[in-house]
Order: sequence, then structure tokens, then C-alpha cells
Amino acid sequence: MKSILENRPALKAVIDQIAEVTGYLWQKGWAERNGGNITVNVTEFMDEECKVMPAISEVKQIGLTLPQLKGKYFYCKGTGKRMRDLARDPMQNGSIIRICDDCASYVVIADVNVVPTSELPTHLALQNYLLETGSCYKATLHTHPIELVAMSHIQRFLKGDEMTRVLWSMIPETLAFAPLGIGIVPYALPSSVALAEATLEQIKTHDVVMWEKHGTVAVGQDIMDAFDQTDVLCKAANIYMCARSMGSEPDGMTEEQMKEVQDVFKLPKKRPC
Repeated sequence: MKSILENRPALKAVIDQIAEVTGYLWQKGWAERNGGNITVNVTEFMDEECKVMPAISEVKQIGLTLPQLKGKYFYCKGTGKRMRDLARDPMQNGSIIRICDDCASYVVIADVNVVPTSELPTHLALQNYLLETGSCYKATLHTHPIELVAMSHIQRFLKGDEMTRVLWSMIPETLAFAPLGIGIVPYALPSSVALAEATLEQIKTHDVVMWEKHGTVAVGQDIMDAFDQTDVLCKAANIYMCARSMGSEPDGMTEEQMKEVQDVFKLPKKRPC
């Protein structure tokens, strides 16, 4: 069967990057079994032939009405699919969907009828917000970074900006490459509308959000960007834990030192686009 990627090098490059990132997630131990989800807006790569492709699935409800998504196209990891398998064959372990005109349902158009992630309502709500605000961000990533999830089991780090402050203080690069810090969403049932709504509220001011006792959700200009921000924050968490394992609370950078980094490098305090 002919793939939608054939003779579409720009689209293939995006899917290849997704496959690359999913390999990294597996190697890091962040994607056990079928853990984690990815959704990327690929609308700009859809030519006229793509737009008339018939549905290969029945119409499925999103559970939300998302007016910015009418006629948009997304690559989505399949529900129950493993990241390690997606790295090897992204179009057999994920699919491209088209949002229907009612903005509340979708169909699969390529390559095979792989049902998207169970977290699709959250992912699409974030994509709707990004389009609504004119953002250039295209990708959403949910994964299970070990050290960050571990920190979310400690109440201290779930209050205010305490997790952000500690992570920023571990190494200057965390400030530089994750300048919006990490938002906190209290525990909610996975795949629920409540989780989607709480995540959306936090993503307004953060590029990475911590789901208590579960994992992270990140948005980025592409999937590598979303992965990089998560990776930087997880590295800081690992440094914190290594220091703690030596028997005392790490000092971290002072508030003055962190402000100096922010000022000298003119780090953004809001999403750049």
C-alpha cells in the first residue's frame, strides 16, 4: 500500500523526527510499554491530494468542541502502541487524522486505521489553544521522565513555583533552555476532560507541565523542541537527586545568580511565539 509519506519529503522529515524522538524516550526509560503520547500539527504539509483522501475510519468523537481545529491534520501516536515500535515504523504505530467540520470529531486518513492516543482530548485542546493564540508551536509530548515523576511524589515540590525554583538552581542551562519553568497539575484521572482543562490552564504560562504522580506534557515548535525542554528539566532533577544522595540538601544557585543569568542572556518570560 502506498504511504502518504511517498513523494512528500517535508512531511516525511517531520515523521522521521518523531521516530527519532520516540527512540530517545525509550532509551531513557521514559516510555515503558505503551506509555506516553505524541501529537504534531502537520496541516502545512497537506497538499490537495491529501485533502481529498477518504477516511479509513469511522467518525470518532473528541469529547470537546475545538473551533480552531476545523479541517486541521495531526500525526498522533496510536493508543496501545509502544514508543520503541513507533521509532522503527511510525506509520504502523501512529496515524494522520483530519478534524471534521463540526470541530468535535475526527477521522483517520493515513496510512492505516490506527486509533489515536487515549490522551487525544488533552493534546487537541492544547493544539487548539496554540492556534488560537497564534503560536508557532506545533508539537505536544507526554512522557514519563523518571526523576521528575519522583519529585512529584513530594508535596513540597507541588506548591507554588518550588519545583521550578529548585530545578532552575541546579545548573544555569536549565534556566537558559527551559526559561518558563514547569507548571504543576494536581493528580487527575488519565484521559479525563478535567486533566485536559487543568493542563490547558498551566500551558498558558509554561512550556512543560508536570502531571502529579504521572508524567509531563510539553509543547514545542517541533517534537525535538518539546523533548529538549523536558530533557533539560529532567537533567536538573537528576543533579538534585545526586546531590541529595550525598547526604544533604544541595545549595543550588542563589536567587541573585539566577537573576543574573536571566538578565545577561535576556531570557524570555513568556512563550517566544
